[in-house]
Amino acid sequence: MARLPERPNFEHLKKQAKDLLRAYRAGEPAALARFRVALPAAAGKDDSSIAALDLKLADAQSCIAREYGLPAWRALRNYVDWRNSKHSSAREDAVPLWLHAVYGHDYDWPRPELAARRLAERPDLGRGDLMLVCASGDEVAVRRAIDADPKCVNRISSAWPCPGCKQPLGMPPLVAATHSSLLRLPDFAPGIRRVVRALLVAGADPNQSWQEHGGSLSALYGAAGKNGDAELTQLLLTAGADPNDGESLYHSIERWPEHACTRLLLQAGARVDGTNVLQYAAGKDDLDGLKLVLEYARDVNDTSGGGDAALIAAVRHRRSAHVRALLEAGADARVRGTDGISAYRSAHEHGQTEVAEILAAAGGGEPLTSADELVAACARCDERAARALLAREPNLLHSLSPLQLRQLPNLVQAGAHDAVRLMVRLGWPIAVRGGDEDASALNLAVLQGDADLTRFLLEHGARWDEEHPYIGNVHGTLCWASRNKRGGDFVGCARVLVEHGMPLDLYGDYSDEVGEFLDAERAKRGIVPR
Repeated sequence: MARLPERPNFEHLKKQAKDLLRAYRAGEPAALARFRVALPAAAGKDDSSIAALDLKLADAQSCIAREYGLPAWRALRNYVDWRNSKHSSAREDAVPLWLHAVYGHDYDWPRPELAARRLAERPDLGRGDLMLVCASGDEVAVRRAIDADPKCVNRISSAWPCPGCKQPLGMPPLVAATHSSLLRLPDFAPGIRRVVRALLVAGADPNQSWQEHGGSLSALYGAAGKNGDAELTQLLLTAGADPNDGESLYHSIERWPEHACTRLLLQAGARVDGTNVLQYAAGKDDLDGLKLVLEYARDVNDTSGGGDAALIAAVRHRRSAHVRALLEAGADARVRGTDGISAYRSAHEHGQTEVAEILAAAGGGEPLTSADELVAACARCDERAARALLAREPNLLHSLSPLQLRQLPNLVQAGAHDAVRLMVRLGWPIAVRGGDEDASALNLAVLQGDADLTRFLLEHGARWDEEHPYIGNVHGTLCWASRNKRGGDFVGCARVLVEHGMPLDLYGDYSDEVGEFLDAERAKRGIVPR
């Protein structure tokens, strides 16, 4: 993968694309090879076939972007602007960066502590238009704006662009307040709550929403799902906010284990049936949360909201107590997932022998094949049984279905790392993709910040450049996870990746700790950022 300098110049990149196109038209083998490697339309073709494609400047630009690990020329342009804006003190650059920390966007999570530090350093970031003062909880400025223009409470007053994807971040005032991650900080929460009250009293629509990634996100979702603020959740529901907005209930379960917002939403009429809320609760390590949702579920076997039944989710996330609770509530022990695999077989594949016995007793049992038994032995870390099966049927590992092979990353995601180590030692294909994100075991280990598993996988043939469907490759996973996840050893992961071949002349947007470690390693090896 090519590397960008610390302060890239987009004009240079445009010239690179023109030079590549010129070399291609001249038939230079190196140019043809670059297209073959980076451009999907030229993949696997010989030189004459690539020359016959009559590629244009847009193709050369796409090739350049992909060489830098980005899917399109526009994405490369946005990334260059993002990198350069970080070195600018101009307000038009600083405000979008601050808003990115306040709200998160384009797959990045909010960073309220960082947003608060930046605001302390530059108070002007939270001043100016109505969106900014709502985000910072400046009640005085909000009331002044309402007095000057009462209709402003239902109008988007600005369209600051996201510094990454360039999409407008302009929000109506109520959304700007309830979605502000500063609401999670004690120094800001009272002011933001007062702002919300002032807006509602002045006539703000409690069902205000804004569009992100093609979906509509309500003010209620900001309070209940994004920030877990029970006081604002109740305030909005009392004002008439619709609890069935498609996001609030699900995310209140996802992020806030104290259940206060979830309970308020359910009591206000939030529906469980017809959504994927029960399935999500069944897979989460929160039995009380599942039991709360079950109180309001009419059909425990409902799948009309899409995906697998809740029982399948509980089995695949290795939640034995959840399985019992669902069966007691009427779950069908014979249920199959959308992939056709029964709950019983899935329990074995996830090493849950006791759960499989419970399901069999409830009528959900079925015969297992030798391949099923091999997966089950690995999942429960029974090396003797697994090796006995392979001794009896030496080609058994090679007969596993694609779904069975996916159990390697599936079990990384489930935290069954001893089972993963056994599978790798037995010869499991290490780069197979799976889990909720369709990623390799190494990507998922780094996503969890597990340096020990990361080392093990690399020592057994995993590669740092294994692709991740959303964030590039393992280097991209390290960038995103170190910024957004908490509690993992991401410096340890970075150290192991460097030891096993990840180039130090790659640059990315890491956490401060990972960035400092990589900078120190570059300095040791005399690598000077360009």
